[in-house]
Amino acid sequence: MNRRTLRLSPALAAVVLAGCASVAPDGLRSAVDRHTASRLPADSQLPSTDSRAQPTTEAQIAQWLSQPVDADTAVRIALLRSPSLQAQLAQLARQDAQRAQALTLFNPTLTLGRFVNGHEREIERQLSLNLVQLITLPWRSRWQGWQLEQATLTAAQQVLLHAADTRRAWLRAVAAQQSLQAAERMHEAAAAGGELARRMALVGNFSKLEQAQELRVQHDAAAQLARARLNATLEREQLARLMGLWGPQADFALPDSLPPLPKAEALHTGTDAEATALRERLDVRALRRELDTTADRHGFARVGALFGDIGASYSRNTTTDRATRHDEVTRGWELELPLPLFDWGGVAAAGARAQLQHRSAQLRHAALQARSEARTSWLRYRTAWDLAQQQRSEVLPLAQQMQEEAVYRYNGMFISTWQLLAQARATTQAVATATEAQRDFWLADVDLQLALYSTSPGAGAASLSNPATPSESPAQGH
Repeated sequence: MNRRTLRLSPALAAVVLAGCASVAPDGLRSAVDRHTASRLPADSQLPSTDSRAQPTTEAQIAQWLSQPVDADTAVRIALLRSPSLQAQLAQLARQDAQRAQALTLFNPTLTLGRFVNGHEREIERQLSLNLVQLITLPWRSRWQGWQLEQATLTAAQQVLLHAADTRRAWLRAVAAQQSLQAAERMHEAAAAGGELARRMALVGNFSKLEQAQELRVQHDAAAQLARARLNATLEREQLARLMGLWGPQADFALPDSLPPLPKAEALHTGTDAEATALRERLDVRALRRELDTTADRHGFARVGALFGDIGASYSRNTTTDRATRHDEVTRGWELELPLPLFDWGGVAAAGARAQLQHRSAQLRHAALQARSEARTSWLRYRTAWDLAQQQRSEVLPLAQQMQEEAVYRYNGMFISTWQLLAQARATTQAVATATEAQRDFWLADVDLQLALYSTSPGAGAASLSNPATPSESPAQGH
């Protein structure tokens, strides 16, 4: 009995593995959340597959939109409402279903036959099963698990990419709103100068050339204001699209200004940027897992090509003599073995070897790119902070000092009204330039986070429309 149990244990293990192949109830969202939770704002959630949670989600979004939307809130809403992200997560659930289907044993084949001649009636019964699929099930289970882990890492990249795109859009929308306010102030100053020039020209105290110069400044300010309004509208629409909002919900409020610059001691250091990228980046980890899968399957390529169609069948045939009514039963089994007369598996082995070299080269390229992007992203990040800090600590105080001095000189009748207005426009332009530098720093911060912990900063949201599909497992059709 013990020896019989030992002989049956591999088959029993295969049957148990096949029975354990099931689909994750949440579509692997919890697995994605484990890779992204530390890189997303607190209380961020992925869209649920349970339709009963939809009213609660919509009520929470409505509460968030009732107040000015900060960057973290914009990311939370985008994760819950974005259709492109929901499509990516649905694709991951489909890949999980494909994995479970690949690990489910093919149903046995039952063949029935009834043959009659003048004296006999023969009934054939045959039960067939593919042995290779049963024997390779433990290995295929491991390969499919690795492939699904790779797909989960890819989906996690898309989640972080979408969060980064939303944060970038929020920064640009708030900065465009600030720039619009500056353009309105500059236009007011230019309009005041143009109106004063018109009145003085009417009474003969201003030449036509001087009036034309002031009118040109007014028209330039009006054109700049129109462009600022268009840019603010477009940036806001981009943010609403990434957040999945439309209609009345798109009329959300934004904060008046960007977040302040961090202190110098709170900045990221570039000393271990390369090591962090190689250790933490999800795209590198996904390619490393893909290389492991390819290397593990490499040894089975030739064997699968040679013996991929081994089958076994059990037969029980009954022959009945129609004259004597005597039944004769024949039992037995059959084993189908392919004969390697033409294909010895060399082509399959060469293809597997080339695929292994391809995956290895891909991983080396990704590691090289991760190192470079970590260095360059940190350099942009640090330079952007230096420029923004210079604008805030040196350029802006200098512009304000010049504005105050211009007011003093105007009150003392040392400069004209138009000189005072020109200085006011210059001060407003300095504020707008400082805002742009502050925006560029926070954009560089988003790129640095991606380069260190997720994927290439230039990957963009376009990849959401082309989700990757898993490669087919070996011996799946045998």
